[in-house]
Amino acid sequence: MKYTCDVVVVGAGPGGSMAAKHAALGGLDTILIEKKAEIGAPLRCAEGVSRRRLVEVGIEPDPKWISQEIVGSIMKSPSGHTLKVIEAHGDHGVGYVLERHLFDKAVAEQAAAAGAKIMMRTGCTGVIRDADGKLIGIRARQMGTDIEIYAKCIVAADGFESQTARWAGIDTSIGTNDVDTCIQYRMTNVSIEHEFCEFLIGSAAPGGYIWIFPKGKRTANVGLGIQGSKCKGKADAKYYLDRYIEKDERLRNGQILEIVGGAVSTSAGLECSVADNLIIVGDAARIINPLTGGGIYHACMTGKLAGEILSKYAENNNFSKEALIEYDAAWRAKIYPELERNWRIKEKYVEMSDELLDEFILAISDFDLKQIRVDDLIEAAKEKFPQILED
Repeated sequence: MKYTCDVVVVGAGPGGSMAAKHAALGGLDTILIEKKAEIGAPLRCAEGVSRRRLVEVGIEPDPKWISQEIVGSIMKSPSGHTLKVIEAHGDHGVGYVLERHLFDKAVAEQAAAAGAKIMMRTGCTGVIRDADGKLIGIRARQMGTDIEIYAKCIVAADGFESQTARWAGIDTSIGTNDVDTCIQYRMTNVSIEHEFCEFLIGSAAPGGYIWIFPKGKRTANVGLGIQGSKCKGKADAKYYLDRYIEKDERLRNGQILEIVGGAVSTSAGLECSVADNLIIVGDAARIINPLTGGGIYHACMTGKLAGEILSKYAENNNFSKEALIEYDAAWRAKIYPELERNWRIKEKYVEMSDELLDEFILAISDFDLKQIRVDDLIEAAKEKFPQILED
């Protein structure tokens, strides 16, 4: 079976759906493919996102896919020193813990409403080139049947494990220092502050951190990430998480409802996220916060930019690297300084001892922080404990 379109998007996560939506809104005949049987499942995310970031990319918060509104954050040092910040403004919290399977479907619904065609159980198996080597489409397998989709441009939105970009000739490899191995339990019967996201730093999660993201008054996503170079496999991540849960009396009697795991990039993005007839978005392009591993906003933002840039150049039928480089420049202008800075901080953080992290939390605990954001923590550290950030 053969299909023809202007744009084929590989992967119906938030990044892919946003790209498909905005390409379709721009008048492009768009096909969005998803290898799984259900969009948004299985979960591979702690599900936290800020309200401000959602609104920025044009997504209005909807109670249907919000599990818990968040009003603040708690950061704990290895020995238990606590920094608690209430961040709510007005009648709204500053962020949400989502129901990602519903959120992802909602964004895909927007893509469909804009005119994109969605193909489920359809996984990319390779790219198609013409006699001159030009990318002209993808090969895929749809429910056991091999198909070909010919397109003027391919959007690779297939996440951390992206094969599409590699098949197109882009080196997406990263070192173990820039990969975290993660595991997460959805737990019930836990005693938590259900309007706060909690972070524990230190050797309890080597090179990473432990998170507790509430999904209601008695349920939470409890997980951790460990730097790849400090971990031999998922079993190690599970060992550290189980050990922490056993020590935390709030979690010790909790029951696990779901287990998810995987890897996340902690690099500062690919050297270049475009090629002739190819755009790479979100996790596939390693565009993710390297300090926290958060990537929902980054996927949505880069997907939106990709769709808009494709629409702009469609009139002249120009999908060359020289044209598409505008996408690469746009996302870099928007967030690369932040990503690069956070990567540098991450590199220092992973080498910090528990004792130094304790001193850090103590040093900034009396600072008038309005929210636990990296910018605010940096300013507090500069004033109260500058040696942490010295080169």
